[in-house]
Amino acid sequence: MLKGAATLGVVTVAGCTGGGDGDGDSYQISIGGTSSGSSTQQAGQALARAASQHSDILDVSVQVTDGWTANLYEFADGNISSMGVDNNSLAKAMNNESPFDDDPVDTLPMQGFVFTNLEMYWVAMEDSGIESTADLQEGGYTIYPIQPGFGTRLLTEEIIRRSGIWDQNDINNSNTSDIPGAVEEGRVDALCIYGANGAELSSWVQEVDVRSNGQLNIIEVDQEFEDAIDATPGAIKTELEPYGWEQDVTSITDTTISWVLAGQWAFGPDVPAAATEEVARLSAEHGDTIRESDPTALDHSGVESMTEAVVPDLDVHPGVADYFEANGVWNDDWQRGEANE
Repeated sequence: MLKGAATLGVVTVAGCTGGGDGDGDSYQISIGGTSSGSSTQQAGQALARAASQHSDILDVSVQVTDGWTANLYEFADGNISSMGVDNNSLAKAMNNESPFDDDPVDTLPMQGFVFTNLEMYWVAMEDSGIESTADLQEGGYTIYPIQPGFGTRLLTEEIIRRSGIWDQNDINNSNTSDIPGAVEEGRVDALCIYGANGAELSSWVQEVDVRSNGQLNIIEVDQEFEDAIDATPGAIKTELEPYGWEQDVTSITDTTISWVLAGQWAFGPDVPAAATEEVARLSAEHGDTIRESDPTALDHSGVESMTEAVVPDLDVHPGVADYFEANGVWNDDWQRGEANE
């Protein structure tokens, strides 16, 4: 659920203020940005700063929610009109696959553009004795597969279940704000964590780093877990050298295998096309300002990079489509959506 709001309606307004048609229009977008300290919150706050400094027509705010997957339910319930969401959650919602099989969503947002690629991988506490995902097959460990409701959790849980190491281990379902304390107190043996775009760890992972007392290491990924990544739609497998850590996490291995998930901004029909076109313009033309707040932000100065995560079977918001067309990166195979204007 949305947090920190007197009423959902106030938080979720994404509309037009000011007079009529023409240059007098101004827009306010409130983005469902997942949990405090998340990569989406950081990206949304950076976008808000760019709007404040470089736009005469757009104001952006960011609201705490329960995650990418949860945002799709919030949207379907009419509680948010703009959000961060991942392509795996979108695909599963489109196809009524778990967790949307028992509780499907009736409506989906339109696509905006990719704002992050989250690189997930395993770390383990040194005194756990875990050196490889193969060790987790033995069971009896406490593992943290990211916060429930996050798109990163949905994908990670699917991979872990497919690899056969879910049922025999204890699952810690803490919020990202609580997991650093659990690590500090030794209540977790292994964690799935993530960084963004090869640049920095997510804020909550940075807190885990600080409070782990230098006891974390990346671990080896065995063939069975690699095969599970390969077999999971929406997961991109890469070899990763750890970045962003204050401690040395390479006493077991210098590199590990990561599963990568793309996140994008998405918008409902209540958001005017002019507003999302301005969001796209800010991201492409004022990346320096955005990266001052979010060093992990993708470089969209070439505009084409904004299109790398487009899902062909889901509408693109008309304002974003306008920006893509104006910059020569629109693909006629994509579907253009409509706004309620």
